Amino acid sequence: MLPVLALVGRPNVGKSTLFNALTGTRDALVADLPGLTRDRKYGYTRADFAPCIVVDTGGLVPSADGVERLMAQQSLRAVDEADRILFLVDVREGCTPADQFVASLIRRSGKPVILVANKAEGLDGDTAGADFHQLGFGEPQAISAAHGSGLNGLMERALEGLETKVSDLPDNRDRISVAVIGRPNVGKSTLINRLLGEERLVAFDQPGTTRDSVFVPFEREGREYMLIDTAGVRRRARVEEAVEKFSVIKALQAVESANVVIGVVDAHDTVADQDASLFGMAAERGRALIIAVNKWDGIPHDKREEIRTGLDLKLPFLDFAPVMFISALHGTGVGELLRAVAHAYDASMREMPTPELTRVLEQAMEQHQPPLVRGRRIKLRYAHQGGRNPPVIVIHGNQINQVPDAYRRYLMGVYRKVFKLEGTPVRIEFRSDENPFAGRRNPLTPRQRRSRSRMIKRNKR
Repeated sequence: MLPVLALVGRPNVGKSTLFNALTGTRDALVADLPGLTRDRKYGYTRADFAPCIVVDTGGLVPSADGVERLMAQQSLRAVDEADRILFLVDVREGCTPADQFVASLIRRSGKPVILVANKAEGLDGDTAGADFHQLGFGEPQAISAAHGSGLNGLMERALEGLETKVSDLPDNRDRISVAVIGRPNVGKSTLINRLLGEERLVAFDQPGTTRDSVFVPFEREGREYMLIDTAGVRRRARVEEAVEKFSVIKALQAVESANVVIGVVDAHDTVADQDASLFGMAAERGRALIIAVNKWDGIPHDKREEIRTGLDLKLPFLDFAPVMFISALHGTGVGELLRAVAHAYDASMREMPTPELTRVLEQAMEQHQPPLVRGRRIKLRYAHQGGRNPPVIVIHGNQINQVPDAYRRYLMGVYRKVFKLEGTPVRIEFRSDENPFAGRRNPLTPRQRRSRSRMIKRNKR
């Protein structure tokens, strides 16, 4: 399970800037869910850092009232969720009473704290945070979030000892890992119970390594699955109990651990921005995705087409994900849902031979040529598979930096249709053909150079 780092500090010390630098976002609202304020953001670290979940928080101030009190409550809740706290201070302003106040709050949590001396660009690293030793959190880590300096050292220190060992995780190498995510009261726990079925539970509940996530292995129609429950602690004797609390942290950790994600929405409710944000994050992580519209049996027939249209309008970027209409309570459509999960997993792991990928590329270009760039046609020569889960197709050619997004989407659609890749994102990477003479000062032999020189002289005459 991914470690969780909370960014905490008084206002204007650079927490959001650091969040953006670590996640590679532009202060986007990654998760806005019930019980959370807009000042509390969640995100995954970008690819060049070790994987973990980062939580951005609002500034903590003494004598908070009104909105500031709500922000403080959310910040302290993030502290409770975190494995480690990054306490940000501003080296340009020195240690302030507000920093002392924040230090006293997070000290009570008992969580490990790393003091981060931000805005240290141009300053000597050894002396930049000297004023903050009085806070009692050890040697400050000097960084500049705005300039991106010192971040590698910060992440190495922040994640030291938190890396998950493979031996700590359930052995699910031969199983399809399935995470069920969604807002509260959409029927996640009912669906989980229906998927398991008490009489069909072939193994025991197996606690995860962190944050009380639960891995539940089961078998259906000859295939083995590992259900990742995002509803917190659940025990076999209490399998009928409803989900008490939704946790974004657990959902993000479950997405990271899963092969396939089931995103549950309530047919009686509109698809909210929270749903789009959470499901979109699963797609960005390359997870196969199924949208399960629950409580469908209670929807009048004259309203069903309106709901389908609303789904298309709210989730156009998830056009690869099949939409299943189910009733978790009565079991309607749940069997088809599980088969869709198996199909999406198979699609995400599909092996595609290079000759077939290249042939499909050539056929696609015959039907729709790449555009012209400065009078020259973009040439795409051949394709091969670059990865699975999700499928990655690498296409080689020239002027690949000029390929429009629309043409990339066109190729994605062609490959998805030909190779039946429903339920999984498809990623296309373009690579430039290498020049075999690149890096050589003169590819001609001495004899060839003399011959070329004589020819040039004759032409001048």
